[in-house]
Amino acid sequence: MIIVPIKEGENIERALKRYKRKYNDIGIIRNLRKRQAFQKPSDVKRRMMEKARYVQSLRQEELDA
Repeated sequence: MIIVPIKEGENIERALKRYKRKYNDIGIIRNLRKRQAFQKPSDVKRRMMEKARYVQSLRQEELDA
């Protein structure tokens, strides 16, 4: 449970912003989406390798340009 104490005289929008930041830092939504469907470890590894190749190609293009 996330607790965000509101300081005296603090704007409610500011407190909401702190709450949202804490919520995102915990990564609840990211975790839920990740667990929706099982992924084989080989598929996960393949996706990571594809992403690494893509990032490497982008960096290489940046150096060449």
